[in-house]
Amino acid sequence: MTNIQTVGVAGAGTMGAGIAIVAARAGFRTIVFDTRQEALDHAKEQTSAFLKKSEERGKLPAGGAAAALGKWEGTTKLEDMARCDLVIEAIFEDIKVKHQLFSELNKHCPEKTIFASNTSTISITEIAGGSGRADRFVGMHFCLPAQLMKLIEMSPGMNTSPETFDTAWKFAQAMGQKPVATQDTPGFILNYFLIPFNNDAIRLVEQGVADPRDIDIAVKTALGYPMGPLELLDLVGMDTQKLLCEAMHGLTQESRAACPPLVRRMIAANRLGKKTGVGFHTYGNTKMFGA
Repeated sequence: MTNIQTVGVAGAGTMGAGIAIVAARAGFRTIVFDTRQEALDHAKEQTSAFLKKSEERGKLPAGGAAAALGKWEGTTKLEDMARCDLVIEAIFEDIKVKHQLFSELNKHCPEKTIFASNTSTISITEIAGGSGRADRFVGMHFCLPAQLMKLIEMSPGMNTSPETFDTAWKFAQAMGQKPVATQDTPGFILNYFLIPFNNDAIRLVEQGVADPRDIDIAVKTALGYPMGPLELLDLVGMDTQKLLCEAMHGLTQESRAACPPLVRRMIAANRLGKKTGVGFHTYGNTKMFGA
């Protein structure tokens, strides 16, 4: 059981929209905030399409798509997050922007509201330090795509209260997710391995060792991954990968975490991945959650 009833998601991009699906699908009233109405409209459209497709495939019961969508609400007014028992931040990896967001949220949300960050690289303690409620702050790193992947890396900051962590953990379970406990260290578990690994795949392309298609086939066939590293990078986006690399490399100085030059060139060419229709692969469908 969890005492969380209403969930806020700050950020209506691919990650935030996916998190919102998980919460609404589990029956939680879900309020999605973004500064751009067009982002909210796009997220709702794609969410509706994904839920309907899930129902058609038997992943949701009859009427399940409409029920979940009925729990979904979009807003451009940050003060609407005052109704939330928990707010999950899912914006890009910039500590100053995150601090600004949480500082504003702290002004609007009641004391009971727990704040969480979906960061995958930045210290939870550092983000919490600018939130105004470090004791009611926790890391909840969902895996991309959030609406399909069950894992959540749960990370307490140095000042996170045991009660806050326990409440967030039970909420993760109530959504049907699989939480694992991690310490507040760069990359937690997954991105500690994944960012350098993905960069290695990019460098194979840079060096002409193999083309993206064959690299992805090799990894999926031999290692059993459901998605190749370059397919995943196209889903994440080159702009996001650059921010992830800069954050991870800045914290660890690990050479493999440094952003490969090819990523910067692809950004300059607007080859960001699936969202622009071309990255390491070419896409005819640029929908947020696919067909």
